[in-house]
Amino acid sequence: MAKVEIYTKAFCPYCSRALALLRSKGVEIEETDITMDVEKRAEMIARADGRVTVPQVFIDGAHIGGSDDLAALDARGGLDPLLAA
Repeated sequence: MAKVEIYTKAFCPYCSRALALLRSKGVEIEETDITMDVEKRAEMIARADGRVTVPQVFIDGAHIGGSDDLAALDARGGLDPLLAA
């Protein structure tokens, strides 16, 4: 199973949406809450090529993007193959 990482913030509806989609796939998720963590926020921005919004999703180290990007990937059938890798 693929390694799934997601950077989130408290009370973020987009984060909740992305987490729900990933959980529906039955994968283990490494969640990093950056609400009060400046260092982890900087880490996320560096890994996400400057994107500052949450969530930011990574599968096996590859940047997928945010909630809308994840949903679009799933809609076109691209998410399940990445998760199965």
